[in-house]
Amino acid sequence: MKINKYNSLVFAMLFGFGLTGQAQSKQWTLEECVRYALENNITIKLTELDLKSAAIDKKGAIGNYLPSVNANASHSWNIGLNQNITTGLLENQTTQYSSVGASVGVDIYKGLQNQNNLRRANLSIVASKYQLLKMQEDISLNVASAFLQILSNKEDLKVKKEQLAIDEKRFARSEEMVNAGTIPRGDLFDLKATVATDKQNIAVSENNLLISKLSLAQLLQLKEFADFDVVDNNNLADENNILAQTPVEIYNKAKDIRTELKLAQTNLEIAEKNVAIAKGAYQPTLSAFYNFNTRASYSDIITGSTPNTVNPTSQIGFVQGTNQPVLQNNYSPVLGGPAPIFDQFNDNKGQSFGLQLSVPIFNGFATRNNVERNRVSLEKSKIDLEQKSLDLQRNVYTAFTDAKAALNTYEASTVTLEARQQAYNYAKEKYDVGLMNSFDFTQAQTLLTNAQSDVIRTKYDYMFKIKILEFYFGIPIVPIITK
Repeated sequence: MKINKYNSLVFAMLFGFGLTGQAQSKQWTLEECVRYALENNITIKLTELDLKSAAIDKKGAIGNYLPSVNANASHSWNIGLNQNITTGLLENQTTQYSSVGASVGVDIYKGLQNQNNLRRANLSIVASKYQLLKMQEDISLNVASAFLQILSNKEDLKVKKEQLAIDEKRFARSEEMVNAGTIPRGDLFDLKATVATDKQNIAVSENNLLISKLSLAQLLQLKEFADFDVVDNNNLADENNILAQTPVEIYNKAKDIRTELKLAQTNLEIAEKNVAIAKGAYQPTLSAFYNFNTRASYSDIITGSTPNTVNPTSQIGFVQGTNQPVLQNNYSPVLGGPAPIFDQFNDNKGQSFGLQLSVPIFNGFATRNNVERNRVSLEKSKIDLEQKSLDLQRNVYTAFTDAKAALNTYEASTVTLEARQQAYNYAKEKYDVGLMNSFDFTQAQTLLTNAQSDVIRTKYDYMFKIKILEFYFGIPIVPIITK
């Protein structure tokens, strides 16, 4: 049942990848995989957008130095009972008005907040670049790990297939020997079970290989990965001789170049600027302003007067003593159309300018709380920088120890493999002349297979540990170009 599950899974993977009976059109090197991932990985693209956002924030900080200019215009209708601006009487009428204005304002002094905002924006761009570089480094290591896993699975599959070929030949030879009566038929059953186990192991190894290829293809964001494969590169040499360095030397180098420390230091500087910006709210602000406005009306205007024929005179008083009434002539206004719009705009324009000083006195502890809040963030940034330094030291020493241990384990497994190979050869000689039964020979063969698997596993584990140690020493898998 277990064999059928693995065979079904492998068949599905083979069908999905389209690898059955197809030649590989391209084999990727480790450098090609890393470069492709750096250009196409979604996480890196998101981090690049954060960098663009930081650049936009810088433009906003620069804009704080520039004056603010605003223009306004309005046109209104007044319908119903309202005062006639010509006669001064309340009338049911519809009047229209237009007004145009513009204003200019500029900060002269704002507690150095504009300067500190610009400095913080510049630091944010630097921090975003470090964050992008850190993400690129992490992706590079992940790609290297996935790449080496494929190579490990390839070698493991190769060993399993070679073992199957050997066991199938031994089964065919044993079948002839059983027919000839040289060995008992029970040995043949053991060999048949061994061949079946070999096929099951191959199915598992093929499945592991396909899954590891799929994992790397997804990490690279490949859209077409039906024929994806990597170049077989078994170079184990420590080309940069990194293990010749001491952990102290590697750590001292890492302190100067590691991105996580630079990022933590930049975040600390940003936190310091945030405190300075918050403190700026304690200080007075001085700004200058200039306003311009003009207006126009669409109502009729008085252009002259004419005697009132209906009520030509009206009494305005009387002569003291004689009580003779004093009369005045009544005149009616002569209305004309409104003056030309542009003439009104020109005649009604007005300007104002001046300085405005604002002194903060009390705002419900808002400024004080904001300063204290940013001071807490500053202390967190200091602790984070210290923690990053401690983490780096621990990681460097751990990586160095792991690399040394991986090398020793690989060398030990190589010695074990040589011994197991000699033991297997000796057992094969005894089995061929009938001095060893099939069960004991199978045990010797199993030990050899396990030793071969251990060599493969420890070899690629050592290669990956070396890559990690080289990263701390400033040796990337491929040079990363910062934007």
